[in-house]
Amino acid sequence: MKRKKKIFIGLLSSSLVFMFIIYTQPVATFFSNATNDHTIPTFMADEQDELYQKIITYNDQHKIDPIDATIDRVWKAIPGYNGLQVDIKASYENMKGRTVLDPDKIVFKEVSPSVHLDDLEPSPIYRGNPEKPMVSLLINVAWGNEYIPGILETLENTYVKATFFFDGSWVKKNPALAAMIYLHGHEIGNHAYSHPDLKFRSRAETMDELKKTNDIIEKTLAVKPEWFAPPSGSFNDVTTDVAHELGMKTILWTVDTVDWRKPNTSEMVARVVSNVGNGSMILMHPTKPVEEGLETMINEIKEKGYQIGTVSELMSEKRIDN
Repeated sequence: MKRKKKIFIGLLSSSLVFMFIIYTQPVATFFSNATNDHTIPTFMADEQDELYQKIITYNDQHKIDPIDATIDRVWKAIPGYNGLQVDIKASYENMKGRTVLDPDKIVFKEVSPSVHLDDLEPSPIYRGNPEKPMVSLLINVAWGNEYIPGILETLENTYVKATFFFDGSWVKKNPALAAMIYLHGHEIGNHAYSHPDLKFRSRAETMDELKKTNDIIEKTLAVKPEWFAPPSGSFNDVTTDVAHELGMKTILWTVDTVDWRKPNTSEMVARVVSNVGNGSMILMHPTKPVEEGLETMINEIKEKGYQIGTVSELMSEKRIDN
């Protein structure tokens, strides 16, 4: 009996010593993954750890806060933009065992904003986020078939994807050409059915114009448009509401080529490029000036440090490198 008591007392003493060690250690910081409502510790760094503290300080100095989507008084709906912060766990693992911080081994991660474009009330969109160094080409198609092959060739040669907004009646008459544009990897949007002035159309008429166009695009290309460009930029609150009901956001533009006026090609290019900035959307059509000047326009936009992407890419909160 005495021997058993000694063993029990010994075990109890060992447990108390272990608990004492645990509870008298410096406070630790845990980074965990949640699985099935259970927290599984995957990383622990002592708050007194010199490397850990340096990573925390580096994050404080370099983090970028996310930008919420908003409805601006002038520009109307503007998409949000992800922030950036140091991934503490990954960065620590990259440099574990060191005391000197190596900036080249710092790992960043994007931080989503609190308010997204989908959270906003239906509103027209004239531009992307002004912090995003990207530009989009909007090509509205209701005519100009003869210039489309040349435009597609230039886009292919410059590795650029554009967003083409199709007039529904044009798709019905030109299914093969519509398919060719889509098969080149370009994004497809809705441009109403008969190029109407929607500002003066009823709700029922607007619904018919947009729905008929979606139907013919889906039938021809098996694609459901997410973006709607009102013909001639003419719209009202009913227009944006109907587009919203059909699962589309209304797209306008930041910079206009005014190519339908048949401007001098070099003058058009110079004017457009000089007005391009972060988040710009450039309106154009299949016209001779665009076919002639598109390559120069794209090259000069890229030289200014902008990427060129589709409307979906521009509206995305995902960050891009300058």
